[in-house]
Amino acid sequence: MEWTFQTAEELTSALRAGDVTSVELTDEAITRIERDDKAINAICAPDFDRARAAARDADQARARGEGRPLLGIPVTVKESYNLAGLPTTWGIPQQRDFLPAEDAVQVSRLKAAGAVVLGKTNVPLGLQDIQTFNEIYGTTNNPWDHDRTPGGSSGGSAAALASGFGALSIGSDLAGSLRTPAHFCGIYAHKPTVGLVATRGMVVPPEPALPVDLDLAVAGPMARSARDLTLLLDVMAGPDPLTQGIAYDVTLPPARHERLSDFRVLVLEDHPLLPTGSAVRAGVNRVADALSDGGARVERHSSLLPDLTEAAILYMQFLFSGSVARFPVEEYEQLRVRAAELSADDRSLAAAQLRAMVFSHRDWIEITTRRELHRHDWRQFFAEFDAVVCPITPTPAFPHDHNPNVLERRIDIDGVEHPYFDQLVWAGLATKPGLPATAIPTGPSPEGLPVGVQLIGPMFEDRTPLRLAELLEQKIGGFQAPR
Repeated sequence: MEWTFQTAEELTSALRAGDVTSVELTDEAITRIERDDKAINAICAPDFDRARAAARDADQARARGEGRPLLGIPVTVKESYNLAGLPTTWGIPQQRDFLPAEDAVQVSRLKAAGAVVLGKTNVPLGLQDIQTFNEIYGTTNNPWDHDRTPGGSSGGSAAALASGFGALSIGSDLAGSLRTPAHFCGIYAHKPTVGLVATRGMVVPPEPALPVDLDLAVAGPMARSARDLTLLLDVMAGPDPLTQGIAYDVTLPPARHERLSDFRVLVLEDHPLLPTGSAVRAGVNRVADALSDGGARVERHSSLLPDLTEAAILYMQFLFSGSVARFPVEEYEQLRVRAAELSADDRSLAAAQLRAMVFSHRDWIEITTRRELHRHDWRQFFAEFDAVVCPITPTPAFPHDHNPNVLERRIDIDGVEHPYFDQLVWAGLATKPGLPATAIPTGPSPEGLPVGVQLIGPMFEDRTPLRLAELLEQKIGGFQAPR
């Protein structure tokens, strides 16, 4: 039997039943990577010798009666996580030889849960793109269409899962970096509530792995089924043992509902700042129809929803002000000159991004206060609704675009070009307030490309969108292997 595309849950059952060993699963995954990854280029740093040793250890542990959550399951890890013995580069050429001394906290948790780490997956330069390519490891291709991107920055992990290179992966998300690759590659991913999952050891090299509380970015699980997301999130969740973990543990509340008919859902397909392409619109409506057919209360409008335009601008301000924090002084001064030349009437997203790059601390405090007001609005919203269904990006996976001047790049939405980074407005809807969001596949576009949507839930109620994802997987189907 071929185990390649089985879920982690299915593989665990087979391991327990003695139908397969971890060594066999690991060898099969390695064989597939060696055969198929030349065309995909998802695995940038293989670790096959240690993986085989870990698989042998897992089989011995199971024979002793151990039953850890991921015991013997082959997985991959995004390149941005420190893994002792393998380079951490973030795609930065100057860091190609950087070797961390210890594992990131999430790699340690994977290993403690019994997972077999096959290697690390490719990322864009500095994790700062919606594609996955860099000078060190080259370009990762979408398994559905090699001329298209798998997304970024967790594009290598998404491509690996869609190709059958392991059952699970861990990635990260600041600008949709879990959700967009899931959407482009037809898999599942979960952006946890900000602060729920410790991120120590996921740090740009050669900086030290300190237990820093990140403002927007999160670490999160990726899988080929919704239930596997929950399985992996339970391994990942919890505070850093060096800081908050000294004082408390995490116990997530249960999902608000178990039946689809009990969910109250707001469905959004339009954004005031950017059109939604027809393929993604169709995916949103497939989910809306499934919800209605299942008896859920589905609404298309709510006065409780925070203003989408202000939310997008706030998100861009947070994102772009943080992105230039370490720019050289000369480049920062050039940005100040450009920002000063903007017309006071220019309220475009591009203008908001440029102004944010030269924010003062006073500006930062002001937008932080506005974000707290939005979080208050979200709490009121989630008193009446359980989830929001909306796009992740306005299109399916787009063709590779390596233009070094990102300001010249464009995204084609049904034949009309739009600024490249404008497509981040949907990702920011959950990121800016720190809400959990689960990406699920909805079926292919007319061109045969995967289309996904995100299910946004209440803060720290991550099990609610995850449970809704499970129910929708049963209703509309889930992962399909690339043809």
